[in-house]
Amino acid sequence: MRPLSLAFGSSDAPTPALAGAAVDSGPPKVLLRAERAARGSFRLRLPPDRPPPLSLEIALTLLVLAGAAGYGSIRGGQLEAFVASHGSVGDVAARRLGFGVDIVTVSGATHMTEPRILSIAGISSKNSLPFFDVAAAKARLEDDPLVKQASVRKLYPNQIVIDIVERTPYAVWQKDGQVRAVAADGAPIDDVIDSRYAGLPFVVGEGANARAREFTALLDVMEELKPRVEAGVLIGQRRWNLRLKSGVDVKLPETDPQGAIATLLRLQREQRILDKDVLALDFRARDRVFVRLTQESAAAWTEAHAPKKKEGQP
Repeated sequence: MRPLSLAFGSSDAPTPALAGAAVDSGPPKVLLRAERAARGSFRLRLPPDRPPPLSLEIALTLLVLAGAAGYGSIRGGQLEAFVASHGSVGDVAARRLGFGVDIVTVSGATHMTEPRILSIAGISSKNSLPFFDVAAAKARLEDDPLVKQASVRKLYPNQIVIDIVERTPYAVWQKDGQVRAVAADGAPIDDVIDSRYAGLPFVVGEGANARAREFTALLDVMEELKPRVEAGVLIGQRRWNLRLKSGVDVKLPETDPQGAIATLLRLQREQRILDKDVLALDFRARDRVFVRLTQESAAAWTEAHAPKKKEGQP
């Protein structure tokens, strides 16, 4: 900026700037001058056709150069490659100033792993706090079936805090070879890829997820036989088969399955029927139980119950 004394003159005589003459090279003693009007107020005298300041010219030149460089990088794909590798220009600048995401604190997550949470929230080393969208991260987290509620906060200069409220897994459901954890209402909430859900009831078949509560009610009346049950298989969306860990199938009736379980308990306590060589127990008939034996046991039973031959008969 030029000293204002070069642009404004005294009220007594015109200055070289006003007259269009050369400027005196001597140092100015007064930076601002004004002439007093008749009523005692002050009025600034502006020079005609004042040239733009030098700093403005430099700023405009830099802006044009930056725009040209940016346009060229966009056309050449260099900007996209830069953003993919380092993040946006704003993120890069913010990280240089100490506002990178260096610490992420996660609480409330029991079944979700931290890498999964960070991936869903969109957090990586390329982010910076000023340009990180916490509302979008919260929305993405709550879109996950396992997340009931989430909150995301920034703690300057370099920390993000995530609080998770998970939906409670109620059972494990298998259908068409796919195994998923489900909530109490049957809604799938997570894929089962490890042993995190090993202690949950296991149901199999079309519609079994929506009737998981019904299966757990059957488990509750099995008493000492409950640890022997591996899964409940829903047949035709009408009735349950109990698959025991020994491989035995217990076929329950559509009506009054609790009564059939009571009969099974009595047979086990009195005859240890589940400890015999049986493949299946069928309780679907009201007045009898059908037992399917293993091939060896069936052959032995047939031989033992075959009619005895009389002496002299071939």
